[in-house]
Amino acid sequence: MCGIICYLGPKKALPILLEGLKRLEYRGYDSSGIGLFENGGITCKRAVGKIAELEAEVSGIDSHAKGGLGHTRWATHGKPSVANAHPHADCKGEILLVHNGIIENYQALKSELACRGHVFRSETDTEILAHLVEDSYTRANSLEEAVAGALRKVEGTFGIAVMSSREPDTIVTARRSSPMILGIGSGEIFAASDVSALVSHTKDVVYLHDDDIAVLRRDGYRITNLQSPAIDRETQKVDWDVSAAEKQGFPHFMLKEIHEEPEALRNAIRGRIVPAEGIAKLGGIASVQDRLLSMQHLVIVSCGTSYYAALLGRYILESCTNISVEVDMASEFRYRRLNLRRGTVILAISQSGETADTLAAVQEAKRKGVLVLGLVNVVGSNIARETHAGIYNHAGPEIGVASTKAFVSQLAILYLLTLYIGRHQAMSVTDGQGFISELESLPGKIERILEQAPAIHNIARKYAGFRNFMYIGRKFNYPIALEGALKLKEISYLHAEAYAAGEMKHGPIALINPDFPSVCIAPNDSTYEKMTSNIQEIKARSGPVIAVGTEGDAHLSGMCDDFIAVPACPELFAPLLTIVPLQLLAYYVALENGCEIDQPRNLAKSVTVE
Repeated sequence: MCGIICYLGPKKALPILLEGLKRLEYRGYDSSGIGLFENGGITCKRAVGKIAELEAEVSGIDSHAKGGLGHTRWATHGKPSVANAHPHADCKGEILLVHNGIIENYQALKSELACRGHVFRSETDTEILAHLVEDSYTRANSLEEAVAGALRKVEGTFGIAVMSSREPDTIVTARRSSPMILGIGSGEIFAASDVSALVSHTKDVVYLHDDDIAVLRRDGYRITNLQSPAIDRETQKVDWDVSAAEKQGFPHFMLKEIHEEPEALRNAIRGRIVPAEGIAKLGGIASVQDRLLSMQHLVIVSCGTSYYAALLGRYILESCTNISVEVDMASEFRYRRLNLRRGTVILAISQSGETADTLAAVQEAKRKGVLVLGLVNVVGSNIARETHAGIYNHAGPEIGVASTKAFVSQLAILYLLTLYIGRHQAMSVTDGQGFISELESLPGKIERILEQAPAIHNIARKYAGFRNFMYIGRKFNYPIALEGALKLKEISYLHAEAYAAGEMKHGPIALINPDFPSVCIAPNDSTYEKMTSNIQEIKARSGPVIAVGTEGDAHLSGMCDDFIAVPACPELFAPLLTIVPLQLLAYYVALENGCEIDQPRNLAKSVTVE
C-alpha cells in the first residue's frame, strides 16, 4: 500500500525514480509524485492516475538532478487529487516529504500548527508531517534533528523520506510499522519501501527497524533511533534477481506467478526434508523446539488469503498431530478477551510480513507471554523481527495483488510444520516417508494442471457474462472454496459466495437459479458422495455447475456442465491441486471482462494500515 523510492548518486535521478515507481505499482496506488534537488533548490511534480500521467507531467524536463524521492499514493485521508498527492511541502516550499502509513493524532497536530500560522493545502494526514519538520527545523541544527523532533510528537505508523533545499544532497528516512529499506550501491545510495524498487541497482540492503532514522548522503549513510544513539544495522543480500519481478513474456504477473507455483512449492520444501527418516528440518524454529513440541494449543492469526491458508492448516494439523488448532482473523484477534492457556503457541501468517492487523495481533500475543512464530515471505520484515522464531517461504517476489504462488507456498510450509510436529508425536517413520513422497510429487502434478490452461480459458469465456457465483467444498476443500471465491472477487469484481457444502440446505441454496453458476470442488475423497449429492441438488434447481474433480471421474463429469480434472492424490494433499484451476478460472474470467488483473481497484498488495 503506497510506495517510496529515493536516490542519491552520480546518475540522473529522474529516470531512476520513475523506474522505481513503476516497480512499486503492484502495491496499489491512485496518484504519484516526484521531488528533485534541482538548481540549488527543490522541485516537485505530481499527477493523478497511473505513472504514465506523471511521466507526461515531467516529459518536457531535461533534469540534471542527481538526487530525489518519489511516491505512489493509495488514498486514505482525502480523495485522489494533485493536491493530495505526495510529496507534500512546508509553508516555504523548502521541504518535501513522502509518507506511507497513518498519523492517528494528525487533527490535534494540525490544529496546533494552524495556531502557529501554518497553512495547509491538502486533505491528507501526511501534510502535517512536512509542517512539523518545518516547525522543528527552527530549533534544530540539521534536517536529521528536525525529523527526529517532529516524529517524537507523532502517534501512528510511518515510513517517510524527507528532503530540504537547505541541505542539498541529503535525504532523511524513518519508519514505524511501515517498511523502509536502504539500498547500498557503489558511490550511490537508495531507499525504498519495497526491495523490488532497489534490486535492479543493488542487492545489498539494510532493513530499518521501528523508530530508526537514516541519514542518506552520496558518500554513505548513518542510522540512529528515536530511543538510541548511532546504530549498526546488518547489511543483507537480496536472494532473487530482478528478472523475478518482471513478466518474462507473460501478459500479467498473476498468470506468471500461477505458472511459478511448481517451483515455489519445490523452493518451500528444498533442504527442509529428510526422506530416509521421514522428517522435516525447520531451522528457523530450532531455537524454540522444546516449547513448540510441548504445546497443546495452536492459534493461527492471519488476514485475507493467508487466513484461508490458516483454515486449511487447521485441517492438516489436526489430521496428523495431537494438538488442537484455532484460527483467528488477525483484525479481530485483539478485540477478544484472550484466554490463552498454558501451552498455547501463536502462529502469524503474512506474505509481506508487514500486514498491520497481523503485526498488531503478534504484539498483543507477546504481551500475553506466549510463544509467537511467524510464517512470512519477506526477509527482514516487521513480523519476521517481532516473532520469537519462524519460517520463510522463499517464494520470491509476488507482484500480482491477488496472491497465488504465495498461498501455495504457505500451504507447503504448513504441511512441513505438520510433518515436523507429527513425527515427534505418533506419526511413524513409514507414514513420514509417505507424507514426503506425496509432497514431492505435487509440483509435477501442478504442471499437468497448468497444461489445461487453454481449456480452462474456454470455460471462463462461457461464464464471464454471469454476475454471481457460488463456490462449495467440504473438509480440506472448504478453505479452497473460500480462496477460489476470493480470487474471483479480487480481480473480476464479480459477486462470489463461498460455503461449506453442508451449509447449502441451511439457506444458500435459495440463491440457485439458471443465472447463478456453482463451482464445486469434488475430488474422489471421503466427502465425495456428499459432494455429488450437493451437485445433484444444484442441478435439480437448474443451476449451472463447474466441477473440479479427479482425472477419469466419468460419473462427476457426466453430471456437471463443465469439468476440470486434477491428478489423483490422497485427500490430505488435494488442496494444493484443486486451488490451481480456481486461480486460472478467476484469471481468465477477469481477462475476458477486461479487468485490471495485476492491480485490481481499491486493493493493495501489502496492507500496512489497519
